[in-house]
Amino acid sequence: MCDPLAVYDVSKHGRAICIMAASVTPVVEKLEPMSRGRTDSRKRKPKQLAIINELCTGCAGSPVCVGYCPVEQCMFWVPDEEHPPFGRVEVDKSTCIGCAKCTAKGPDGMFLDGCPWDAIEMVNVEEWEKSHAVELPALPDRPVSEWGWVPSAYV
Repeated sequence: MCDPLAVYDVSKHGRAICIMAASVTPVVEKLEPMSRGRTDSRKRKPKQLAIINELCTGCAGSPVCVGYCPVEQCMFWVPDEEHPPFGRVEVDKSTCIGCAKCTAKGPDGMFLDGCPWDAIEMVNVEEWEKSHAVELPALPDRPVSEWGWVPSAYV
């Protein structure tokens, strides 16, 4: 298993290989509670992504949205370093499939299950990539066994 503070590259044979870099990419460790579900990788880059906005309260440590996400470790807890034990939920943009099951908004403003605080927005992937100067991988860029962390650029 490779160190999570390493840079990953995919060889021409399709296997993920680990390359240690002089300047290490910052990573975020995923903490519980986190979503559980499918581990089959997405087949293509989604058209939209779930983005957590400033309204996220973390639901006092029992986030509702996490239970609706169908992807393993896509939504996860990030503690608030300045105000423990509070925190918030974040989304791993490299594994999000854009299904919108975590949101509370349906078509025409209809309310559904999901975030009770309206803290999740579905955003166009291309717009998010341009505004953050990041190109998300079409397929997850690390094996499922290493989904316990995420490059900070993907959060």
